[in-house]
Amino acid sequence: MLTEEQKQRYNRQIILQDFGERGQEILLCSKCLVVGVGGLGSIISLYLAAAGAGTIGLVDNDKVSISNLQRQIVYREKQQGLPKATTAAQNLKALNSGCNFVAYDCFLTEENAEEIISKYDIVLDATDNFKSRYLINDTCKRLGKPFVYSSISATCGQVALFDFPNCKSSYRSLYPDEERLSKRENPSKAVIGVLPGVAACIATNEAIKYLAKMGDTLSDKLLCFDISTNVFQTFDIE
Repeated sequence: MLTEEQKQRYNRQIILQDFGERGQEILLCSKCLVVGVGGLGSIISLYLAAAGAGTIGLVDNDKVSISNLQRQIVYREKQQGLPKATTAAQNLKALNSGCNFVAYDCFLTEENAEEIISKYDIVLDATDNFKSRYLINDTCKRLGKPFVYSSISATCGQVALFDFPNCKSSYRSLYPDEERLSKRENPSKAVIGVLPGVAACIATNEAIKYLAKMGDTLSDKLLCFDISTNVFQTFDIE
């Protein structure tokens, strides 16, 4: 049951007909894991915290650098050189002290993926390489955990929801050639600063819709968009 303070804080989404107090209660009890707290993950985590996700796990082994600040808006100038996961958790706690934050200052690996992911209700993949995405996909599929995939490059982005064990597709349906793709160097780091915000907001919305059981999700679908042309397209994943 929501407290009066919670009713006031989350009023604007509680008054949504398809969300209501029930949706907020679900969100407050949910556990969301954000893998990668960079361009995508920093913004995903901000909106999860603002919306009142009960527990937010943050996985990242990187440190804050000045080149991050153009798009990774959870960080501040004076925090350069600090570990991203721990620093993001501290900043997010200042935004919403009612949420719990768990920082993992490490990479997600084959050795720790199952142990970490098993603790959460949904995973938001905000990584920037194929190897990590395959690992998240395979671990979530094995554990029956849903995950939201998002990626960006230059002015383009992609978002999909794989709601294991119910969906027919997986990340491997999109990119089946793991051996070739895992050996590729990371894609171009060129990105317009607002692009992560667009993709991250869509990804966070997918997680909230899935948890609150509202609206239509991107399950078995891939949303592709280019903010230089304002073209958004959705494709079925087979």
